[in-house]
Amino acid sequence: MNHQLGSPVSVARRALAASLLGSAAVLAAACSSSSTSSTAAASPSVTATATPSPSASTSAPAATPTTSAPTAGLTQCSTSALRVSAGTSQGAAGTIYTNIDFKNVSSSSCVLQGYPGVSLVSAGSNAGSQIGADAKRESTTPIRPITLAPGQTAHAMLGVAEAGNFPTSSCNPVMAHWLKVFPPDQFSAAYAPFTTQTCASTSEPTMRITAISAGS
Repeated sequence: MNHQLGSPVSVARRALAASLLGSAAVLAAACSSSSTSSTAAASPSVTATATPSPSASTSAPAATPTTSAPTAGLTQCSTSALRVSAGTSQGAAGTIYTNIDFKNVSSSSCVLQGYPGVSLVSAGSNAGSQIGADAKRESTTPIRPITLAPGQTAHAMLGVAEAGNFPTSSCNPVMAHWLKVFPPDQFSAAYAPFTTQTCASTSEPTMRITAISAGS
């Protein structure tokens, strides 16, 4: 993978970092402002740990699959035709960047186009519940059809902000060990081992995902 300053990968990483760290900075500033106001009012303050309610983690699919228009003459890659895995990872500016790889394990060519739906979950099956917020879309990578012959791989870049970037009281840091991934236009999820510390609170924007690109 080309990591030169001007490469598309570098541009995507910088944009992901700016989005994630910008959100963390706003949250930290809001937390500081709230603390100052409480002191000025001479009222005792108690910091409460924000714990997501059961409905926040189990009421909806972990990440909604995309519904981009199909490309004429090409068959969309089904979840069963793909092996989804966490690829290479690198860290920068408080964010871990990981390629989510989609390998065509079927005997026919198919096409991937658009954004995958990605979230962290508590188990590698439908029995698991969502941990924190799902990955928000990052528009740095153009959407285009990626045709995969049997054995070929495409990827999307996932940026995960370190839990330490967010106020502890609103983040409620926890460890997660699985990714739940919906390939574009699919309603059946794949699961991939992936260990990271994240925020249990769904209010913290800890992850961003790019559109799918060719290669791994």
